[in-house]
Parts: sequence; C-alpha cells; structure tokens
Amino acid sequence: MSGQPYTGDVQVGGPADVRELPGLTIAKLAVSEMANNAYLLTSPATGEALLIDAAAEPEALLRLVAGADVRTVVTTHGHWDHHRALPQVVEATGAQTVAHPADAADLPVPVTRPVEHGDTIAVGDQVLEVVHLRGHTPGSIALVWRGPEGAGTHVWTGDSLFPGGVGNTQQDAARFTSLLDDVEARLFGELPDDTWVYPGHGKDTTLGAERPQLAEWRERGW
Repeated sequence: MSGQPYTGDVQVGGPADVRELPGLTIAKLAVSEMANNAYLLTSPATGEALLIDAAAEPEALLRLVAGADVRTVVTTHGHWDHHRALPQVVEATGAQTVAHPADAADLPVPVTRPVEHGDTIAVGDQVLEVVHLRGHTPGSIALVWRGPEGAGTHVWTGDSLFPGGVGNTQQDAARFTSLLDDVEARLFGELPDDTWVYPGHGKDTTLGAERPQLAEWRERGW
C-alpha cells in the first residue's frame, strides 16, 4: 500500500505487493519455507473478495484478508504446500472452497464447489474463467481475468506455468507433454502476449516474455 508500482517481487515475511486495476485489486503475499504465493482478489465495486491458494501461515493470510468480504477460496491444485492454511482460513471467513474434482481428495477440507474447464467464478462484479491444465497434477487449474478497458488480461497459473518453464512433472514424459500441450493451447493459444502471469511461487511474468521459449521447453523435455 506504499504507492510504489507493482512488481510482484515479494519476500516471505515481507509485505504484500498490491496492484489496483480498473475492476480488481490484487494483493500478492509470499508465505512458508516453500515461498508460496497467495493472492487476494477484491472487487472495489462490491467489496467481495476471493483468495487463491491458502498455502500456509494462516495468521499472515488472515491479516491479508482482514476486513475483506472473502466469499471464495480457490485451490489451484492438490499439492500440500498450497493448502496448509485452508482449514483456518475457511473457518475464519466461511468462504466456499473451489477446486477441480481430480485434486479435491488431496485437500484438507471438503470442496464445496468443484469446477471444470470453462466454468466461471465471480469476484463481486468481476468474472474469472477456469482453465484446466493437466500434468503438474491431474486437477491443476488456472484462473483468467479479462479485465475492463485499461486493465488487461491476467492469469493465475498455480504451479503449471512459471518464468522459464512449465511446472514440475517428475520427468514423466506423458505428464510433461500433457501439461505443455494444455499450456500452449489453453493459455498461449487463447490469450494475448501482454497477459500478466501470476505463478504459485516466485516472480511474475507475461505470456509474451515466455512465448519465444515454448519450442525450447518442448525440446528439453521439462
């Protein structure tokens, strides 16, 4: 909230980086020894909010969401480091829990709203599109926000896409091909180059910055 331009470069133990866009306010916070990113999306028009990945450090996440009308917590995939604080956050907020059915059994709380590829999730007056990206886990999802004029397109990719490559597929050639195929078709094939990418760990990027590397990623196999 310091008024500095948003960079997305956050450190564990440090403050959230906040981006105020037409239609949506985005707060990015790093938590845990795994340096997981959690994202709070808030509609300024309605005050309703959504949290992406209640990863860890429930006290820090509850400070992040303090005062927000958190209606929904989305878990991008079932890996343990992305949902350790989910029980505490859900208990404190009463939010519905959203995840893909293929990963739902890995979460520590019931999924109250399973979502499939092409479904939408509301954040107040704004809409997020669910994109199923198969490979890092069977039920990994990304969320796409096509903002109003001046806001651009934004995608939260969990552990499916990072600066420099797709997510870890444990050297499984079939999983790698599945993930890269989905990322190419469903993200790079559908969204413009200036789409801002918010990953599950580390720094942000854009699709345009990563697009020239797609053939290299496929060649190297990870």
